[in-house]
Amino acid sequence: MAANVPQPRAMGSTLSKDLPAGLVVFLVALPLCLGISLASGAPLLSGLIAGVIGGLVVSWISGSQLSVSGPAAGLTTIVLGGIQKMGSYEAFLVAVVLAGVMQFVLGLLKAGVIGMYFPTSVIRGMLAAIGVILLMKQIPHFLGGDEDFFKDLDLFESEFVGALDKIQRAASRLQPGAMLIGLISLSVLLLWEQSYMKRVPVLKLLPGALVVVLAAIGMNQLLGALRPEWQVQTAHLVNLPSISGLDDLSKVLRFPDWSVLTKGPGVYLLAATIAAVASLESLLSVEAVDKLDPQKRRTPTSRELLAQGTGNTLSGLLGGLPLTAVIVRSSANLNAGAQSRLSAFIHGVLLLLAVLFLEDVLNLIPLSALAAVLLLVGYKLTKPALYSGQWRLGWAQFVPFVVTVVAILASDLLKGVGVGLAVAAFFILKANAESALFFHYEPDHLPGTVHVKLSEHVTFLNKAAITTTLDRFQPGTRVILDGSDSITIDYDVLEAIENFRQSAADRGVQLELRSIPQVQVGGH
Repeated sequence: MAANVPQPRAMGSTLSKDLPAGLVVFLVALPLCLGISLASGAPLLSGLIAGVIGGLVVSWISGSQLSVSGPAAGLTTIVLGGIQKMGSYEAFLVAVVLAGVMQFVLGLLKAGVIGMYFPTSVIRGMLAAIGVILLMKQIPHFLGGDEDFFKDLDLFESEFVGALDKIQRAASRLQPGAMLIGLISLSVLLLWEQSYMKRVPVLKLLPGALVVVLAAIGMNQLLGALRPEWQVQTAHLVNLPSISGLDDLSKVLRFPDWSVLTKGPGVYLLAATIAAVASLESLLSVEAVDKLDPQKRRTPTSRELLAQGTGNTLSGLLGGLPLTAVIVRSSANLNAGAQSRLSAFIHGVLLLLAVLFLEDVLNLIPLSALAAVLLLVGYKLTKPALYSGQWRLGWAQFVPFVVTVVAILASDLLKGVGVGLAVAAFFILKANAESALFFHYEPDHLPGTVHVKLSEHVTFLNKAAITTTLDRFQPGTRVILDGSDSITIDYDVLEAIENFRQSAADRGVQLELRSIPQVQVGGH
């Protein structure tokens, strides 16, 4: 190992902190599971099933102590388009199961480093495009538009124009009560994001999404008493089935329609898309959580793929959405003081109890309130600061980012990412036209010192090798990382070096950087 990583304490000794953290994550996850199901055009129960499996199963298989898995906003466009392409939700579930099997195989093949071979610009472009699509699709629900507006939306054709058409049609038949609840919900969420609200300890731990959901229920009941014609009716409320026993459970669960396996390659291509995006999002999330972990623990990436593959296989078999490790829930878990994976498991138990015993309360939630939650999620994925930040990084980062966004909006996610990767590769090949070597070692006169010199052009393709090499240095080693011969060092590599620099002292490694600029490390 590269350093003496602190070992987690026995789970019994962390229960006092993991129990309240699990409760906080449950309160964050509950509205998001419902909202992501809504955005995906899937049964609302499917998001809760994925959340339960992420908590009860994935938390124990994963090597991450703090990450939380469940349905993710980053997969909503794939799910919505996939259901339409497959013709039914049951047929789509087959793709989820296959995606889980693919992830599991990738884990067995030790392919956890795959995330390091995708340029940051393309990944951020993918998430930004998903944010735009999420914003466009939630506006009809936000305004109280009829739910069947989504059913003929084709992700793989004119995504942008189709969503605009739905908004125009929704605007012609507004539901005043739903729109009022949506506007107030969004205002509360924006208020909750303000720094002065976060300085209040109680409010900091109380999720804004939960406040909005509870307030929306109260507002709708108040409308029923004061202005009944404005009250949001059943068609625009959450509609979860009632489960009072195992017989009811078997009736409400949706199961895969295996006949789709013989109907062409479409299901396999969809499964590969889900597996690729879910794997990338999970690896990026656990990497971000590891950076925030006070105990500096590292998540085994290939084991994470095994965990996510197992979770997606089970989720698909039981009628759930595809799941990933999710940074929003994971950050809430960490901020609430979680110490081990027990908190994620507790959140899964609480989600299961909510499904079994709280459906009457959940069915009172207006869909416009969930749409408000998702509008804020979409905005965070594609906020203006992201675009300006990519611009400041230069053309080599900005152009692939923008091309990825535009290509996804104009076609679909898989084609858009492919175009973005091609553009990023062009810049890489141009920069590496005369580069033959990645780096080499040079002897140093001081014992215990390793002198590493980078080559003329260092790109994101070298990121995995650099990260792996730096991680192998033992405590007590003095490392000189020398970029004096380098003409260009890609941002992705600088980010990896900066991550190592921030943790080197904790690992017992003495690091000296020569002619290597420091960068601001920032995730999405």
